[in-house]
Amino acid sequence: MKSDTIAAIATAPGRGGVGMIRISGSNLLPFAFALSGTTPRPRHATMADFLAADGSAIDSGLLLFFPDPHSFTGEDVLEVHGHGGPVVLQMLLARCLDLGARLAEPGEFSRRAFLNGKLDLAQAEAVADLIDAATTSAARSAVRSLQGEFSRAVHGLTEELTDLRMLVEATLDFPEEDIDFLTKADAFGRLSRLQSRLTEVFDRAHQGKLLQSGLHVVLAGQPNVGKSSLLNRLAGDELAIVTAVPGTTRDALRSTIQIEGIPLHVIDTAGLRETDDEVERIGIERTWREIGRADVVVLLADARTGISDADRAILDRLPAKLPRITVHNKIDLAGRAPERHDEQDAHGDAIAISLSARDGSGTDLLRAELLRVAGWHPAEDVFIARERHLRALAAAREHIAVACAIVSGPLPALELFAEELRLAQHALGEITGEFSADDLLGVIFSRFCVGK
Repeated sequence: MKSDTIAAIATAPGRGGVGMIRISGSNLLPFAFALSGTTPRPRHATMADFLAADGSAIDSGLLLFFPDPHSFTGEDVLEVHGHGGPVVLQMLLARCLDLGARLAEPGEFSRRAFLNGKLDLAQAEAVADLIDAATTSAARSAVRSLQGEFSRAVHGLTEELTDLRMLVEATLDFPEEDIDFLTKADAFGRLSRLQSRLTEVFDRAHQGKLLQSGLHVVLAGQPNVGKSSLLNRLAGDELAIVTAVPGTTRDALRSTIQIEGIPLHVIDTAGLRETDDEVERIGIERTWREIGRADVVVLLADARTGISDADRAILDRLPAKLPRITVHNKIDLAGRAPERHDEQDAHGDAIAISLSARDGSGTDLLRAELLRVAGWHPAEDVFIARERHLRALAAAREHIAVACAIVSGPLPALELFAEELRLAQHALGEITGEFSADDLLGVIFSRFCVGK
């Protein structure tokens, strides 16, 4: 793909020792000469002055030239490494625009790399995920995806599907021999192994999704049950004001903590009760909005009194499918030991944890339960994944399950069987970008940094 020349500051905003401007386009050597008065050698760092239109120096630094197709975007790429002050970088960028470049859109360099075949779509997304990684585990998993591990797993599934589809399509012209032919070719055994392999890849992707986005945990309950104290204990810092006065927390307070590399976005909320205080009432409305967006709700109750009618009323309002954990706090005052046990609530069986937010006893049980609810289990070969990847893998699993049901029936319809295999392959192709609509690409790359 050949297109116009784009330029952007590729280093983070603010002051720094070094700043870099990236330029991508076609035939950039004349552009480099106009900018620096020199013609850089490919893949060699060239010391140069960067010149204004009147020949005066704007800055000095290093100029690197990567000719197509051996560059990040697959086009000619120039990197201008100067001093990292925001004013001088803006002056250099303005000079690049004067020379005919236009300002790059967010993610446009990565998009060109995808369109020029330098990266597939999953790898391009891993670039942004590596930049945005909030934990060491997430960064390592993003690197695995960027290096193509996720894509290779998807391509392996696609190749197995292609071979299976080839066998099935070959039988459609010879209906009198179809089942015998497929049996001899072990088509159904291949289908079973493909189904198992797809489940394995989905599991690894699900773990990666947790590393990428984490879990949104809302602490809810009546006033003065210890929500703010529990937030402080989990965060290891005095983030929330804790007093004996009910209704101290008026608005949502957020903190991100890590448990085994999983980012947990913990949200302390206003206590839920009937009130005539307008400010507190607004805080309670926001609490319910946060609950509606939560991945899991931790309902706190006082261990000295147990679950009250007011607590049950809160449980009755929780969405039926929303995972929840009941925490009996203040066991240090109730003379109880920390424990994990099952109990009944408005929606059936629930997990309950007895702990003390004040001294920390039992909080390890809560951390372990949050990981269990998230579906996390330690693994070394996790690759970063996004929600759209999981949806595509889930769609492929569903089509494979339907295909299994078709061939297990008394009168297998091979045309329908072949169609389900085709749909499964199409779903997998959406992950790497083999089948991608332009509007999807626009949404994906618009969330990238400018300059990346």
